[in-house]
Amino acid sequence: MPGTISPASSVSRHTPQPGRSIFPKAPTFTLDTFSSRDFIVKEFIEELSDSAVPPNRRSGPSNQAAFDPKPLIRSFEHALNRMSELSGDLETRENELSGAVRRAEAQHVSNVQTLGRKLDQTIDSFNRLDSSLSGDDYDEGGNAVVKIGERLEELDRQRTRAQDAKFLIQCWMEVSERGELFLLEDIRRQGGGDGKVRCANIARQLTKISQRLDPDSWGHMMGNAKIANGVNGTNGPDADNRRHNHNTRELIEKFLETLEKDLLKSFDEFYRRENFEAMRECAKVLYDFNGGASVIGSFVNQHQFFIDRSQLITEDVVGDTETWERLADPDSEPPGVEPSLQSLIDEVRIVVQEESIIIKRAFPYCEQVMGRFLQRIFQQSIQQRLEMVLEKANTISSLAFLRSLQAARSCISTLIDDLKAHGLTSYPEPISSQITVILDQQFDDLFVPYFFGSLYIEREKRSLEELYSSLLFKFTIFHSRKRKIPTTFMKSLARSGGEILAAARDAYAERLDSSDLTPSQKAKLLRLAGLKDSENVKAQTEIEVSDDDGVLDAANAKRMLKWLAEAVGRGLEVSGGNETAKEMHVLLNLLLTNMAEIYIETALDAANDNAVSQEYSKNEPDFSYLSNLRSAFTIMHLMITCISTMLIPLASSNIGIRREIEKITTLTMNRMEEKVNSIIQKTVDVALAWVTKLLATQKKNDFRPRDDGPGGGGAWQEMLQTPTCLSVFTFLVRLHSLVLTAFAPSANLTSFLTEVALGVRTALLEHFKKFQVNAAGGLLITKDITRYTELLRGWELEPSFEPSFEVLTEIGNMFVIGPEALKERLRGKGAALGGLWDKGDMRPYVLRRDDAGSVGIQSVLSAL
Repeated sequence: MPGTISPASSVSRHTPQPGRSIFPKAPTFTLDTFSSRDFIVKEFIEELSDSAVPPNRRSGPSNQAAFDPKPLIRSFEHALNRMSELSGDLETRENELSGAVRRAEAQHVSNVQTLGRKLDQTIDSFNRLDSSLSGDDYDEGGNAVVKIGERLEELDRQRTRAQDAKFLIQCWMEVSERGELFLLEDIRRQGGGDGKVRCANIARQLTKISQRLDPDSWGHMMGNAKIANGVNGTNGPDADNRRHNHNTRELIEKFLETLEKDLLKSFDEFYRRENFEAMRECAKVLYDFNGGASVIGSFVNQHQFFIDRSQLITEDVVGDTETWERLADPDSEPPGVEPSLQSLIDEVRIVVQEESIIIKRAFPYCEQVMGRFLQRIFQQSIQQRLEMVLEKANTISSLAFLRSLQAARSCISTLIDDLKAHGLTSYPEPISSQITVILDQQFDDLFVPYFFGSLYIEREKRSLEELYSSLLFKFTIFHSRKRKIPTTFMKSLARSGGEILAAARDAYAERLDSSDLTPSQKAKLLRLAGLKDSENVKAQTEIEVSDDDGVLDAANAKRMLKWLAEAVGRGLEVSGGNETAKEMHVLLNLLLTNMAEIYIETALDAANDNAVSQEYSKNEPDFSYLSNLRSAFTIMHLMITCISTMLIPLASSNIGIRREIEKITTLTMNRMEEKVNSIIQKTVDVALAWVTKLLATQKKNDFRPRDDGPGGGGAWQEMLQTPTCLSVFTFLVRLHSLVLTAFAPSANLTSFLTEVALGVRTALLEHFKKFQVNAAGGLLITKDITRYTELLRGWELEPSFEPSFEVLTEIGNMFVIGPEALKERLRGKGAALGGLWDKGDMRPYVLRRDDAGSVGIQSVLSAL
């Protein structure tokens, strides 16, 4: 048969076969030929052309003949005819498919319309049903359905109660008549949380029935009283004996105990296997059984944390000796929390956070369990270790106790904050308010014994008193030995300060001898006081002190203020700030008593006594007591700065206490300033008195040297000043040097030197009125005055003293210039010198000239 056109070859070639025509047949093809993806028109034409040429004419160029188009024409005509047939077939098939599509579309439209009608009918049915169930004004069916449902539920509840009552009666009859609880035992052995919950509820109900129907078993009476139990009625003596031969209370309680132990044992096994779902089921049963008290107690008490810690709680607080020394040293930074307490708190933080996850998964009432767990940790582990640490610290020193308390409170507070931030059973949500209240309550309960009332501030006060008394002990011993019995009224005014000094010294000695102090505490206080452990504080006369022990030292004041600042900061951190104003008042009184009265005022009183003693001294005054003034000024400045920047602002919450603090501080500062002024004034008086005494040593003829005197006539010319001037000059230089040491460059220094300079000027003006002066003596006076003015010009004086130098210079000039020059010089000098004196004031000096009786000098005197 002829070949067909395939997708791979659009025209099939046929070679001549023996016995067949030599002419090729026309190619055949179908619609599949043109529908192939590989169909190409050019290749299709080429195949048609090749099939039209006979094979014997394709051998080569030697056999070529004239072109014969007839095979091609026949081949293409055949192809055209075949294509026309295929076109007709294709049109027929297209018409058939188009008709089928139109019929399918009509059927689809019909189906959509049918489904739409059915959907509308369904919606209408649903709306009618919904209206019927809603029970509107037109349809009461909904209410009827609801009532029927409620009635059915009520009947189901009644049926359940009836079944429970029946089972309860059966259990009661079983326990009261036969002394057995097989029915409950069967339910218990079946396992499952619901069954055990039911066992627990029925057992509790049986307990109530037993209390009412079998009071003998509850009264521990096993008699044979014939009492109808209300269930079986009265069935004769045998029935009564049978009923009352069993102690129902004992049987029920025994069953309850067995059930509880069974549940607790199961809970413990599940806990060890980490089966939290089963643990939760047991916990739920036990909660319905007895409120969960037994399972919570078992979980908490048998926790491995408490088992391990119970073995460590009896261990003593040891610690490093160096750490305890630093803790008791007021000048060292606190070392922090005691290591064993820190270790416990770190472990608690980890255990609580990890256990909260287990509690949340194992208990339906997790917050109740978490609260009990936290209470046990704080009340047992943390509280016991805290008490041991503080007890150990208290044996070291009061300061060690306070520092340990502060560090422990800060560390435990951080623990509380970390637990709150974690969330515990609410993790990752914020912690619940119930757990927050428990944590805050446990934290407060830990530290209430140390902060109740005024306990804390009294401890701080006692600690500071011990430190201050130790630091100032040698100072008080030195001044108590130097202080004399008052013999004058002015000295008696300082008697109160001496009494305070003696009271502080005696109180410190009694404190050291007190049995309350441990040997280590006493040793630390003695070391701070600079004493040896073997020295007897009672024998105060045997304690060696030096002059340096009685001198004010700003370094000691800084240490005292540093200790106070540490106490204030510690109080603000640990006491909560409720009584801050009162605490500041207490600390202020302590500071003023020790630093102001015992330290500063004692030194000022001693300096004042020394100044008074110099007034009647026959030797040159000793102004060494002035060395304390500069330290006193520095310490007073430090103290008032501390009070104004720390204590007063912290007392602002209470206006009354703040005003009281300001009043006390002002009175104390005024009192100390009055003592300083008294010392300065007495020093000025003593200095001027000694200057006057030195000027009194001036010889009568010192300013009337003679040319024929001993040693040659010109010896006076070589003198730079008179011996009296030299002694005054030397004294004033020494005084100025001491004053510069005592006073820092300030207004006090200027006022003091100006006061001395004015006194010296007055003494010199009076001094030069007393001596007769010749011409050579005038030159000596000029030299003396030059020395005085040069000295005073080097002092830190007020500008108002400047004219005084001119006055002294003019005094010297009046003894050396001639009458005419003197007359001209005196003319208008009063106004030029700022009105310090008038012309009449110059007359006494002119009269002391040897030539005062001459005509020229008399004319000058007449003009005056």
